[in-house]
Amino acid sequence: MTGAGLLIQGGAIADGGGGPPVPADVLVYGERIAAVATPGTIPPGDRRLLDATGLIVAPGFIDVHSHADNAPLLASDDTTKILQGVTTEVVGNCGMSLAPLDLTSADSRNHVGRFFPGVDPTWQSWSRFVEYADDLGYVTNHAALLGHGTLRAAVLGLADAAPDAEQLATMGRLLDEAFEGGAFGLSSGLIYPPGRFSDTAELIELARHLGPSRIYATHLRDEADLLLASIAEAARIGAESGCPVHLSHLKRAGMANWHTMPSALSAIAHATDTGVSITKDVYPYTASSTMVTALLPPPFLIGDDETVLARLASPDQRRRLALLVEGGYPGWENPGRAAGWDGVLLSATGSHRYEGHTLAELAEQLGTTPVDALVRILLEEKLNAQMVLFDMHPDDLRAALADPDTMIGSDGLPPGTGGKPHPRLLGTFPRVLGHYVNDTLPLGEAIRRMTSLPARVFRIPERGWLRPGYLADLVAFDPRTIDHRCDYRDPVQPVSGISWVSQAGRLVVDHNRYLGPRLGRRLTPAG
Repeated sequence: MTGAGLLIQGGAIADGGGGPPVPADVLVYGERIAAVATPGTIPPGDRRLLDATGLIVAPGFIDVHSHADNAPLLASDDTTKILQGVTTEVVGNCGMSLAPLDLTSADSRNHVGRFFPGVDPTWQSWSRFVEYADDLGYVTNHAALLGHGTLRAAVLGLADAAPDAEQLATMGRLLDEAFEGGAFGLSSGLIYPPGRFSDTAELIELARHLGPSRIYATHLRDEADLLLASIAEAARIGAESGCPVHLSHLKRAGMANWHTMPSALSAIAHATDTGVSITKDVYPYTASSTMVTALLPPPFLIGDDETVLARLASPDQRRRLALLVEGGYPGWENPGRAAGWDGVLLSATGSHRYEGHTLAELAEQLGTTPVDALVRILLEEKLNAQMVLFDMHPDDLRAALADPDTMIGSDGLPPGTGGKPHPRLLGTFPRVLGHYVNDTLPLGEAIRRMTSLPARVFRIPERGWLRPGYLADLVAFDPRTIDHRCDYRDPVQPVSGISWVSQAGRLVVDHNRYLGPRLGRRLTPAG
C-alpha cells in the first residue's frame, strides 16, 4: 500500500460521524484519502485493488488514554495498540510523562522509574526528550501530554509541600516550554504522589497556561466514595482557568458505590451546563490496574525509592502501615479496601514472581497476613510491581459508555514490562466493538467515540475521519468476529477480527501480523 492509486472496494464505510456504515469505495493517493464514492463509480484502471468485502472500513482508532510514552525507547516494536486498529495514542496521562526531569534529583528520577521501569533518562527538558524519541521512531502516532506529577517532581521533588511563588513560576515556565515543543495539554494523577500533594489552587494556576484550546486531563483525586467532590474540583479548575477538562477512566470504584454512575454523569452534565467543557473516557472492563505502591498510604511514599524501601523494612513502620490500611488515612482513597484482598491480582513484577495470584492467595501461600505479603513483595521487587483490581460493576460501566461525550482509552500500563498485564493493554478497542455494540452503542456511534470525537477534543490533526483530504490512517475489521479474549490470569492473547491497518496509506498490519517499520509520527496540536 505505497505510492498512488489504491482502491479499496467492497467494504462498508464508517466515516467517524456516528452514522451506520454504508457501502462505499475508497480511493487513496499517496498518504491521503482522495475519494469516497458509491461502489463501482471509481474506475479501477491500473490502480492496486484491496478487497474489503464483508468488512467495516473506518478511520484508525485513537486511544485517548495511553501510557506508552516509553514505547519509542524499546528495542522491540510495541504492537499492543496497532494490532487493535489504534493508529494514534494520547500519552503522558495520569500526571506521568518522561519529561521534564531534574537528573540531579533522586526524587525526579525515581518518580519516572517507578512508573516506567528500565528507563534510564539522559535528557532533562521536554524538547530534548522528544528529539530523542523522534530519532528512535514511533509505531503509532503520539499526541503527548505533559504530566503534572513529573513536572512537580522535577521542581519540588516528592515532598508533601506546596510550591512557593518561585517554584510555581518555574513549573509554569516548563509547561510553556512543553507547549512550544508540541505538548497537547497537561495531565494530573491526583491519587499518586506527588500529584496528590497539590491543592486546587496550584492546579488552577498551572491550568491557566493551557488557555481555551489545550486540555487538562485528570485522574481524579478519588474514584470511590469522594467521586462527586473530585468531579467538582475538576470542574472548578476548568471554570477558573478557562481550559477544557477531560476526566480519565471514569469509574465508580468499590461495592458501596456500585449503581451510582448516573449521579456522576449528572454532576458532569451540570458542570457542562454552567459553561465548563468536560469530556471523559472509559475502558470496557470492570477491573482497573495500577502500581502496587498505590496500596500504600501517602506518608509511606514520600522520598526516593531507598527511603520508601527502608520505611517498609522497619518493623515499627510495618505495624503503622497495618493500622493505616485497616483504619484509613485522611484524604486517601484505599484501592485495596475497594477491591478486597481477593480482588487484588498481581499482574507484573520485576522478577515475574507472584504474577497471576491475588494478595489473598499469596498471603495464604506465604503463611502471613495480606499486608505483610504486600510489604514482602514490594521489598523483594524493589517497588516494581503492578496489579489488577476488581472493583467495578458492569451497569456503571455501561451507563458511562452510553453517554455521548465518552471516549475510549486503554489505560494499559507502559509496554515492555512483560508479566500478565491487564487485558485492556491488548484488547480494549476490539472488546468495545465485540461486546458493547448494539446493546449499549450502535456500531457507527462506537466508532465515532474512537475517531472523530477524540480528534476534535484533543485537537488531533488530519485524522479521525474517513473523508477526502484526511490522512489514510485506516482500519478494516469483521464486525462478526472482532473481539479479544478477556482472561486476567492469561491475558496475552491475540485479537480477532482485525483484517488490516494502514498508516498514511501504507499497510502496517495484515491479519494480526505487524509488518513494520515504525511509521508513526509525533503529532502537534491542530491549529
